[in-house]
Amino acid sequence: MANLREISVSAALNLLSAFAFLVAFAILRLQPINDRVYFPKWYRRRIRNSPRRSGVCLTGFVNLDWRTYIKFLNWMPAALRMPELELIDHAGLDSVVYIRIYLLGLKVIGPLAVLAFLVLVPVNWTGETLEGVKNLAYNDIDKLSISNVPDGSKRFWVHIVMSYVFALWTFYVLYVEYKEVAAMRLRYLASENRRPDQFTVLVRNVPPDPDETVSEHIEHFFRVNHPDSYLTHQVVYNANKLAKLVQKKKSLQNWYTYYLNKYERTSKRPTTRTGFGGVVGTKVDAIDYYSSEIQKLSEAEALGREKVLSDPKAIVQAAFVSFKSRWAAAVCAQTQLSHNPTIWLTEWAPEPRDVYWRNLAIPYFDLTIRRLLMAIALFFLIFFFMIPIAFVQSLANIEGIEKVFPFLTPLIETKSVRSFIQGFLPGIVLKIFLILLPTILMMMSKVEGFSSRSSLDRRSAGKYHLFLLVNVFLGSIITGTAFQQLKTFLHQPPTEIPKTVGESIPMKATFFITYTMVDGWAGIAAEILRLVPLVIFHLKNMFLVKTEQDREEAMDPGCLNFATYEPKIQFYFLLGLVYSAVTPVLLPFVIIFFAFSYVVFRHQVINVYDQRYESGGSFWPDVHRRLLIGLLISQFLLMGLLSTKNIEKSTIALLPLPILTIWFHVYCKGRFQSAFVRFSLQDAMTKDTLERATEPNLNLRAYLKDAYVHPVFKGRRHFDSPLLVPDEENNTLVLTRRSS
Repeated sequence: MANLREISVSAALNLLSAFAFLVAFAILRLQPINDRVYFPKWYRRRIRNSPRRSGVCLTGFVNLDWRTYIKFLNWMPAALRMPELELIDHAGLDSVVYIRIYLLGLKVIGPLAVLAFLVLVPVNWTGETLEGVKNLAYNDIDKLSISNVPDGSKRFWVHIVMSYVFALWTFYVLYVEYKEVAAMRLRYLASENRRPDQFTVLVRNVPPDPDETVSEHIEHFFRVNHPDSYLTHQVVYNANKLAKLVQKKKSLQNWYTYYLNKYERTSKRPTTRTGFGGVVGTKVDAIDYYSSEIQKLSEAEALGREKVLSDPKAIVQAAFVSFKSRWAAAVCAQTQLSHNPTIWLTEWAPEPRDVYWRNLAIPYFDLTIRRLLMAIALFFLIFFFMIPIAFVQSLANIEGIEKVFPFLTPLIETKSVRSFIQGFLPGIVLKIFLILLPTILMMMSKVEGFSSRSSLDRRSAGKYHLFLLVNVFLGSIITGTAFQQLKTFLHQPPTEIPKTVGESIPMKATFFITYTMVDGWAGIAAEILRLVPLVIFHLKNMFLVKTEQDREEAMDPGCLNFATYEPKIQFYFLLGLVYSAVTPVLLPFVIIFFAFSYVVFRHQVINVYDQRYESGGSFWPDVHRRLLIGLLISQFLLMGLLSTKNIEKSTIALLPLPILTIWFHVYCKGRFQSAFVRFSLQDAMTKDTLERATEPNLNLRAYLKDAYVHPVFKGRRHFDSPLLVPDEENNTLVLTRRSS
């Protein structure tokens, strides 16, 4: 167990490392050669065309102006300077709402820390219980925790009262934030420009018809049931294999352009080899070789395209159906189309950039089975992952290392080494175990078959949050205690075991302090330094970049990884809420994480990230719900802890808290969630009326023609929808080939 000195050593090392990576970031970002890595967003928008140069520069690679290095923290006020409305226009509402999660952490945890240090820390410190217990290992941090208050003391009523104060303050901040984000979303939807998804609905599980094709059946159904508003539709094709072929052809075209440019510069015919990577096989003329390969792939692509278009089995029982107005699309997306609730299922179409085309080919019936299998797989993943984490964490301390490697005991017992190990090792071990987890969870979400990238991110974030909650938090408390105190358990009467487990909650505060410092600083450093993208960019620039398009792709600005980042934020919320009434000394570390992350991610959103899609902040209800789950856990853990302290009626006194929290969740859900899942008919009609007044000659059919065509079919004449003549539009009878 780390003591105050060891925690101080760890904190000092983290502060030094933080200063070091800030200096490193300042040096790296000022070099002209790295400009495309640290400011790719401006390059993609064609606003930044040349490397930044201040004063004297050595060619275009190194910045030698020493004055720019003195002001190495100037990027912080610059990141905070852009107003929120301008930031929404610049980066989108999703990015702004995500950044507000860090700001929410400061609003919630900051006042909790002030109250806890003013009220609870003096109550705990003056308890003087640990000093009177013989043969008990404790440290100065434990004196600041609830463990230092004697059993049965009336001091615990201060903790009970403060838990109500903490909960009410959290309710207030969450309510205000939910209200503000909902208002921001409504303003954004009301003010945003015309987009294809405003007029389009995704229809799934289209029932088969023996007399009509899927396309004819869809058109017939909507012209009958939405005669005044139906405009056009686009059936979904299973073009996954064709997409791989198109991607391969694109890669070959890039090589062809590279060798053609090389030939124009040198007037010498370039050569390559036909084997793997162009380094093995027969040597041939590069231009002729890639030209012939592209021709072969073009022919294969044309055949594959015709095969997909002519094969009825390639048509999926789904379609994107577009309407003449937003109002009509809202009616269709939010109503039941058939008396059978399992067919003609409708939902708002994702933004075209947001569509995950690969999963649209999955039959609707398979989705339920896939999600059941992935739920079972997630259970076993969480369960079996807990075993190695618990075992390794039992070794990731001084006692565990000395048992496994007894010859290292003299070195480990040295004060400096001991402080370093206790301050860093547990957090580093846990960090290593979690490196590949987000990728695994995203793969599981893709198998589940969600049709949009935003849905995949939200689903994967939910899995990661559950994993962190069960394995990292509860696993560190329960399984870590079980391994370290197994002998104590075996020699205790059963009635004493809950008390031992309850006491482990404040005892684990030192571990979570080190985890917060290691994981938090490591994440922020990796985020702002962008060392991996930096190395990859320069390697690609030296060996793989052949054309200007290659250089654009090598920049790879990335995007906000909501599926990974948001669950980690929730974990820090959980630590702050749980330990605010138990061991408040942890709260300053959480506050530092939120404050620095807020500045860093604001900088990244302004200068780096290029979002893959825009959902209008639709993920906020998930953020709100998971935060309340953390609050509930903190309340139940406090109830369990106080039940071991011989406090009469403590459980009865705290029981209203979780009930109040659940009621608050239900109220906020009913009050605000509709703004994130529905679009009001009133707002839709307002936008339609305004558009008709300002653009009376708008050709909506032409605007929507290629919006939801699979990328491999973009611009193809196969998808030119026939124009309806006036007589056909006004005809109440709909032609059909159905014989029944």
